[in-house]
Amino acid sequence: MELKAPKGTRDFPPEEKIVRDRIADALKEVFGLYGFSPFETPVIELYDVLASKYAGGAEILKETFRLQDQGQRELGLRYDLTVPLARYVAMNPRMKMPFKRYHVGDVFRDGPVNLGRYRQFTQCDVDTIGASSLKADAELLALAQRAFRKLGLDGTVRVNNRKLLKEVTDACGIPAEKSDDVILSLDKLDKVGREGVEKELKGKSIGGDSIGKLLSIIGAKGNNAEKITRLKKDVPGSVGLGEVEEVLGYAGGLGVDAVFDVSLARGLSYYTGTIMEVVLKSGKVRSSVCGGGRYDRMIGDFIGRGNVPAVGISFGLDRIYDALVEKEEARAKTVTQLLIVPLGEYGKAARITEELRSDGVRVEIDLMERGPSKSLQYADSLGIPFVAFIGEDELKQGRMKLKSMKTGKETLCTVKEATAVILDG
Repeated sequence: MELKAPKGTRDFPPEEKIVRDRIADALKEVFGLYGFSPFETPVIELYDVLASKYAGGAEILKETFRLQDQGQRELGLRYDLTVPLARYVAMNPRMKMPFKRYHVGDVFRDGPVNLGRYRQFTQCDVDTIGASSLKADAELLALAQRAFRKLGLDGTVRVNNRKLLKEVTDACGIPAEKSDDVILSLDKLDKVGREGVEKELKGKSIGGDSIGKLLSIIGAKGNNAEKITRLKKDVPGSVGLGEVEEVLGYAGGLGVDAVFDVSLARGLSYYTGTIMEVVLKSGKVRSSVCGGGRYDRMIGDFIGRGNVPAVGISFGLDRIYDALVEKEEARAKTVTQLLIVPLGEYGKAARITEELRSDGVRVEIDLMERGPSKSLQYADSLGIPFVAFIGEDELKQGRMKLKSMKTGKETLCTVKEATAVILDG
């Protein structure tokens, strides 16, 4: 038997999980600043829910893991956190609106694997349900910008509108029944380039004149105002363009430096208006690290009573992790702040350990009965910043010998003094 993790999945040793938890904690802190509360759903959903025509669409179903339980019920692993949210809201029609929630959890897709793309990955979703105002869309742009600044990553916030893309395809003479398929091809522009998209569109029997006009419009250059001016000529009376202007106006009032990108498509078919994403300005992770949009039909279609306003954005924790690791070569291998080494006085040292833990210090006590030299080697190998030796002489003085692994300085100090030194870093 070959022991290895399935393709597209990973184990996370402590030095990696520490970084991932730091990302999740930072995101949760930002989510809370905007009034979003925690929420959770099962990783397994009924396949009919995932396969609903109102959910992710045919493209995502190709990557859905299917399974049966012992009762022969058709199930699937969730491919995102939005469809389970829609199902929950549909099941609770009397809930107070707006419903603002965040959800950090694993999702699963049986798709291609490369840098930044995995088959099991963690999403961090933020959604506002019940608010039709585009102020809710702008708020998510502000949240995204604040989140990446907190993480120390330089990203570009990009905005477009699904209605606008539909109006653009109409203006280019593309049949309505092919519009969604064409938009799926546009979503691959960053991956396969203009020539690749052009080839794919020809394979979908789109005429050369229509392709040329389409690629010319979505390739509009200049600042936001210049792009909007051009689009007003190319797609006069556009509803989607009006929404783009409105969202950018609200976002500007929140201090968001967003870029209107006419080529931004977002592949999922449930988007109905604003679409958004964040891409990093440098580094190896070139795919979007965060994306989302407005999906006003999905929940209402589950309920069967028309539109329920909804807008959300999802942060790809795995891609953010890859970007941070690329920036930061040195990573902690443990959360431990202090290693206590008992010198023949384990019981008394253990009580001191508990006292330090009560004061908020993350403490590990030596369980291997190492000597001082090997204990120091162990602490150094894991990056533990402090080591304390507690023996008979130290106990007589009511103190411990505290050594800083960074400076090499040793001091005799009380528990309270050690706590202050360690927590001050």
